[in-house]
Amino acid sequence: MKKFLAMLLALAMVFSLAACSGNGGKKTGGADDIADTMTSKDGKYQVAFITDVGQLKDKSFNQGTFDGVKLYAANNDKSYKYYQPSGGDQATDDDRYDAMKAAVEGGAEVVVCAGFMQGSALEKAAKEFPDTKFVFIDGWTLDLDNVVGIAFNEHECGYFAGYAAVKEGYTKLGFSGGGGGTNDACQRYGYGYVQGANAAAAEMGITVDINFSWEYGASFSASPELQSMISGWYEQGTEVVFACGGSMFQSITAAASANDGKVIGVDVDQSSQSDTVITSAMKGLSDAAQWAITKAYDGTWSEIGNSAVSLGAKDGATGLPTDTWSLKNYAKEDYEAQFKDVVDGKLVIDSDFTKLNQDWSNVNLNII
Repeated sequence: MKKFLAMLLALAMVFSLAACSGNGGKKTGGADDIADTMTSKDGKYQVAFITDVGQLKDKSFNQGTFDGVKLYAANNDKSYKYYQPSGGDQATDDDRYDAMKAAVEGGAEVVVCAGFMQGSALEKAAKEFPDTKFVFIDGWTLDLDNVVGIAFNEHECGYFAGYAAVKEGYTKLGFSGGGGGTNDACQRYGYGYVQGANAAAAEMGITVDINFSWEYGASFSASPELQSMISGWYEQGTEVVFACGGSMFQSITAAASANDGKVIGVDVDQSSQSDTVITSAMKGLSDAAQWAITKAYDGTWSEIGNSAVSLGAKDGATGLPTDTWSLKNYAKEDYEAQFKDVVDGKLVIDSDFTKLNQDWSNVNLNII
């Protein structure tokens, strides 16, 4: 039986989206202070992380989730290890299953799997290893007692980012998304971004232009082709691009640097990665991973097993990093008021990304 337990997180998690995810901890100053690899005394690793496509150190989705694994393990004297499925960007379901099997055989009591592509392999592994707990980030319920799916309301932080960009004074925007248009999370980000830009433009009585594309993002990787496309956008007048796709960020910031352009980061606060970043659309990856792993070890897993949890602003799980953004014209107080309206239900942001290709009142949307 499917259970939807979003409000449980308000009691068990403390998100801190005003700064980079992963701050704090009993034994460490943050995830960056913890080694990515460790030596286990008995050769077994209790908490495992299975990467999504792209790089582990992508400064985005993979790294943000792995930060939570490392922080929990380091602060609770657990051994940990990450596994990257064979095949890299071309990994198959069999490759992902093999990584999960290796993790369990290597001693994993909890396996954290990042990304929607893990679904089929995770279901197979969870059925085969019912005594192992599986945390499915950006996932859904699989009707298995040893699996919890955790998703986010990306349309909310996408909205915040699009609204902020237009209020800052940008009228020519871009969105470059990963997953080739098949990733629900990225599609929610993009749809929210357009909604936010449209709302801000309507309030200001202006019309903004948005280039919107899934080109060169199927694998979430950096590529010369992506950099060339984004450079072309900047050369033709685009001022800021929402880089929504893991390591694609590297190509987009390179294009921005070469053309005096600006970038909006994704998933985590990416301001430290490039001086082109004006803000980031963030979700609480690290905290969500820590929360779920905690439930696996504190005897309360039954509260979340066989469930789907959807996290948003009301849980402190979506937002913009106001302490590090470089916005000058959009006031922090105005953002905080808007954020509160979402939390209180006064502002409801649509999540149905199938409605993206509509006639927008104040946006000229150019889908490429």
